[in-house]
Amino acid sequence: MAADSMEIDDSLYSRQRYVLGDSAMHQMAQSSVFLSGMGGLGIEMAKNIVLAGVKAVTLHDTKQCETWDLGSNFFIRQEDVLSQRRRVEAVCPRVAELNPYVHVDMSSSALADNTDLSFLGKYQCVILTEARLSLQKRVNEFCHSQRPPIRFIGCDAYGICVRVFCDFGEEFEVSDPTGEEPKEIFIQSITQDNPGVVTCMDNQPHGLQTGQSVVFREVNGMVEVNGTTQPVSVLSPYSFAIGDTSQLQPYAHGGFFVMVKTPKTYRFAPLQIHAAMLALDTFQEQHSRLPNTGCLQDAEVLLKLTEEAPVNTELVRCLSRTARGTLPPLAAAVGGLASQEVLKAITGKFAPLQQWFYLDAIEVVKPLQSVSAEEFFPRGDRYDGLRACIGESMCVELHKLRVFMVGCGAIGCEMLKNFALLGVGLAKSSGEVVVDPDLIEKSNLNRQFLFRPHHIQKPKSTTAAEATHDINPDLQVDAHLNKVCPATESIYNDSFYSRLNLVVTALDNVEARRYVDSRCLSNQRPLLDSGTMGTKGHTEIIVPNLTESYNSHRDPPEEEIPFCTLKSFPSVIEHTIQWARDKFENLFVHKPSMYNSFWQTHSSADVVLQRMQAGESLEGAFQVIKLLSKRPSQWEHCITIARLKFEKYFKRKALQLLHSFPLDTRLKDGSLFWQSPKRPPAPFDFDLNDSLHFTFIVSTARLFAGIYNISYSEKDLSEEAVTRVLSDVKIPEYRPSEKVKTNEAAKKPDSMKMPLSSEEEREAITQLEQAIATDSRLQVSPLQFEKDDDSNGHVDFVTSASALRARMYAIEPADRLKTKRIAGKIIPAIATATAAVAGLVALELIKVVGGYEFESFKNWHIRNSLISLSHFYLIQHLLFFYFPGMMDFTLSDFMNAVREKYGIEPTMVVHGVKMLYVPVMPGHSKRLKLTMQKLIKPSVDRRYVDLTVSFAPEADGDDDLPGPPVRYFFSRNGETP
Repeated sequence: MAADSMEIDDSLYSRQRYVLGDSAMHQMAQSSVFLSGMGGLGIEMAKNIVLAGVKAVTLHDTKQCETWDLGSNFFIRQEDVLSQRRRVEAVCPRVAELNPYVHVDMSSSALADNTDLSFLGKYQCVILTEARLSLQKRVNEFCHSQRPPIRFIGCDAYGICVRVFCDFGEEFEVSDPTGEEPKEIFIQSITQDNPGVVTCMDNQPHGLQTGQSVVFREVNGMVEVNGTTQPVSVLSPYSFAIGDTSQLQPYAHGGFFVMVKTPKTYRFAPLQIHAAMLALDTFQEQHSRLPNTGCLQDAEVLLKLTEEAPVNTELVRCLSRTARGTLPPLAAAVGGLASQEVLKAITGKFAPLQQWFYLDAIEVVKPLQSVSAEEFFPRGDRYDGLRACIGESMCVELHKLRVFMVGCGAIGCEMLKNFALLGVGLAKSSGEVVVDPDLIEKSNLNRQFLFRPHHIQKPKSTTAAEATHDINPDLQVDAHLNKVCPATESIYNDSFYSRLNLVVTALDNVEARRYVDSRCLSNQRPLLDSGTMGTKGHTEIIVPNLTESYNSHRDPPEEEIPFCTLKSFPSVIEHTIQWARDKFENLFVHKPSMYNSFWQTHSSADVVLQRMQAGESLEGAFQVIKLLSKRPSQWEHCITIARLKFEKYFKRKALQLLHSFPLDTRLKDGSLFWQSPKRPPAPFDFDLNDSLHFTFIVSTARLFAGIYNISYSEKDLSEEAVTRVLSDVKIPEYRPSEKVKTNEAAKKPDSMKMPLSSEEEREAITQLEQAIATDSRLQVSPLQFEKDDDSNGHVDFVTSASALRARMYAIEPADRLKTKRIAGKIIPAIATATAAVAGLVALELIKVVGGYEFESFKNWHIRNSLISLSHFYLIQHLLFFYFPGMMDFTLSDFMNAVREKYGIEPTMVVHGVKMLYVPVMPGHSKRLKLTMQKLIKPSVDRRYVDLTVSFAPEADGDDDLPGPPVRYFFSRNGETP
């Protein structure tokens, strides 16, 4: 985003725009940031802030590169250490590469208690890391005193503990505290009372809180409320009270309300010393150093400094022991969260942190009595900072790890960086196997920080592997371009999984997660999953025989829009966007694909003609020949088709619907047919002077030209050229039909199966004869909807078609950006949340490798950069059955074994989609005597199958409960698995 022109580069920032909005993006493009401290935490923040797209960043640091830095700063290389470069000089050009729109400069001037701070006046936000408390207080007071105030953020990472402090001035106004998009909720009723009570239609939850406000629109009867903003008092999830409506006209029908976003002001106080954070700062002030690693005496001194406050003594001792160390995942997590606070400070978007945030990872520290102090002492390598936190033995375990990471997008890039800093997989028999079939696109560069512009259209996995090797040359990364799915099980088979220690998913869809989870479950491998949406994020740790699996819980299915709503009765903008998206699929994907499929089956047009002339009915022939007869051969024909489509979609369909259901139509109960949420359409005439009409014509014509490989020039797209073609288009006279199809049952049958009448056959034969005589080309080029290519016209078609339909139904239209998000099912994303989530995943990875107790594992949830914990809900076991040498083992024996060994009453046994035993099924009781071998019929090389066993509920009348999967091994000549 260029600050001078204020144009947002959508090809780079599209996912982030959906998180922050254009207003916040423009504010960032005018803001300068000062960031001091280029350690692990500082470099994480520098990466995230530059990727976000501020105007300028000054990186400040006075230290030289040391071997120690290689384990925490992913932009410092071995050659920087050998040449004794300053840290800021080493990282500055590498940070600058992340975003060409951000000016990145550096400073190595002293920043001390006697430094003149006036130079900070040109910045909108100042961030200090690796700074003494006294300096933080001085800089904070200076920033707080400025008018307008400079936003100040202080961040510290000491071993297993991190903290963030924010001060955005006496008063800080936030335009959008939550970032949630307001929804239109339809109204069932409004009482004529004091206060009036509003009830939502169909018990739809309103999602409001008392004190918030709503605006009413399109209410019939009680018209006085339309356009008014009313504060609400919530009565139930489906109703709320507003002001006095007793003197208003009675509510009749219809209408909806939308929550009004109101700015909120937050107040901040300058940094104050308090007991919760005093001890370590006081120690540094008194001793001019941090506590020494593993020094019991320093730990006791630190503990004594906390005597006046109730503290966790174990936490204080762990803090003392690890304060000199660096835990890269913790730095990544807090770096992401603190970077989001920077963006809040600049933009006023999202509620800020008030004012302190603390996070510790005490659970990763082994008790000192169980390991020797030497475990934590430095050894002069890049892992000294990590070693001070988790010990040498754990470092070695990480080095031996073999990890399978599925997906190499935003989270995948961050995870690889974390692997490199942790030294995950250094031995030849260990390392990472990284899988991703996708190529790098420009929109990836805003979040996937391992990629640069010259990597566009290169494979993600191999490119990320090379970039990770730059961070840690000792890392073993094996990059694959495959998709992990049933089709590649010959590659990623049980033998492959048996060589793994754990699996990490960095995926963007649920089905792929479910598949990988099933493979991990059947192969008894831990799985670390995570995901983000905007500033929200989650992590989930799945450990065999300890936690529930990913497939153990399912989100409710996404509600589909009813066909009749899409076809005839849209009420909100999402309906018109989906309608336009469906039109794209039907016109430019489905029909051309069906056309090609027909001619692949019937390769000779002459043979098709002969068979039709002989009276033979060919499946799909009528629709294919109809398409062939209307096939354009030049650009002008494409314009004509587009104009006829406009007439059909935005005039004739509306006229037909109003002919079938006039505005005064009433239902059997006497109520009006056309009442909320139904909106009557209003047909309109084509107007070339309307830019939306013109966009629809041109974009539609371009897409038809693409299907039929028709060339056109820029001149052909001009208004003058298009007008000239349109002036010759003849619009057939409209004649209303007496039939209308508005429900699901009225959908047309599949065109590939539509039978031809004798009259249609004769017409088809005539059309085919003409087509063969004039055009021998029988293949077309179906399109695939591509949302990120602004030059292809795909989004232009959907946006214009949706907006025109919205206009026809008096629905507030959506701009191109919103239409693109909904039609393309784009998941909003921002680098700050991605970095935080990946850091938290890496933190859990350490626990899995160390074999920590169940209580130490955490599922994390991030919302609006505020962090919270969730709990595990159940324990999921994978049961193994093995009966060596028992070829005659029957289904009854299997049921008894489950009953005796696990104390549950099995009621049903299923293998895949095959029901082996269901008591209510006829003849299934006889199966109890059959052998498992005969029932399952395994292939010769099959050693086991995974079965699903349901068991009886505890209470009568309840449904059977699905049990965990059961692996049943087949014995072969007495061998054991």
